[in-house]
Amino acid sequence: MSSLPYKQAAGLQQNSLHPHSIPVDPSSGPEISTANVITFMYQSPWRRSKTVDLRNSSTVTEFILVGFEKSSSSTQALLFALFLALYSLAMAMNGLIIFITWTDPRLNSPMYFFLGHLSFLDVCFITTTIPQMLIHLVVKNHIVSFVSCSTQMYLVFCAGVAECILLAFMAYDRYVAICHPLSYAQIMSRQVCVKLVSTAWFFGLINGTFLEYLSFRNPFCRDNHIENFFCEAPIVIALSCGDPQFSLKMIFADAIVVLLSPMVLIVISYAHILASILGRASSSGRGKTFSTCASHLTVVIFFYTSAMFSYMNPRSTHGPDKDKPFSLLYTIITPMCNPIIYSFRNKEMKGAMVRALRRASLA
Repeated sequence: MSSLPYKQAAGLQQNSLHPHSIPVDPSSGPEISTANVITFMYQSPWRRSKTVDLRNSSTVTEFILVGFEKSSSSTQALLFALFLALYSLAMAMNGLIIFITWTDPRLNSPMYFFLGHLSFLDVCFITTTIPQMLIHLVVKNHIVSFVSCSTQMYLVFCAGVAECILLAFMAYDRYVAICHPLSYAQIMSRQVCVKLVSTAWFFGLINGTFLEYLSFRNPFCRDNHIENFFCEAPIVIALSCGDPQFSLKMIFADAIVVLLSPMVLIVISYAHILASILGRASSSGRGKTFSTCASHLTVVIFFYTSAMFSYMNPRSTHGPDKDKPFSLLYTIITPMCNPIIYSFRNKEMKGAMVRALRRASLA
């Protein structure tokens, strides 16, 4: 030991004491001097781990959904009761519509065919996000794995995109029924309805794959706290290590096609419906049609504007207080309102419900 130079002996002593303290990788950065080694050894564990993280960032394997954890316990209890009631109501109403439209032979028109699939999409949509939020309002552990987060995001994309397209097809169906009643059976045949619904599902699955790739194309090594109650794409992308601008721009362009195009078709369809009604309906018929169209457009505007705020706004204008209300609007409020607006105000649907209750009571 004495035959070696002092610095070399000190270096051997440090390496023997902590052989794995500093990663020896020439490509990882500049050469580390003996003074830096000694400084590193006598740092506190917290500062030491922080130094290692800065030099060799580790890959994120889980996310933390912040959700409503910053709220007080009484507020969380109130939110749990409210969201549980809304979720139960939405599931019950949509489940009833699915059962009625798929079992009652009198409801065999295209409108009820589309309503059944819309309710099924609503069930998938809210089940993907709301139960997890309810659990996180009760337990303190808000950690979700990387796989769970990506799976949830994919399902939200699939159901959301399919619902956007299906709402446009439903508006077109109403346009054909009111403006071209003599050709309605020929234009909206069973085969055409099946193809339209299949198209909505197909674009949902394909678009979900595309958006999933954009969201997770970059590695994650930054903060893993998601300031929302579910894994929303723009927030997750902002946490990635690489440049998120490309993914955000592509999602913006995709939202223009997926959100704006169906919304334009819906507005055009209802504009033609209103113009047709104004030209030939009585005052009472006009009032009923205006009420129906206004209700449909209200749900559509809520759904599309909240989704556009989440996916078409610059991230600089976002924040937890702004994102959560809009996320709640299109994840739970709209799926709960759809059955009320599209179904429960319909006389044929009410009659089908009465028949279903009678069959249940007899059974």
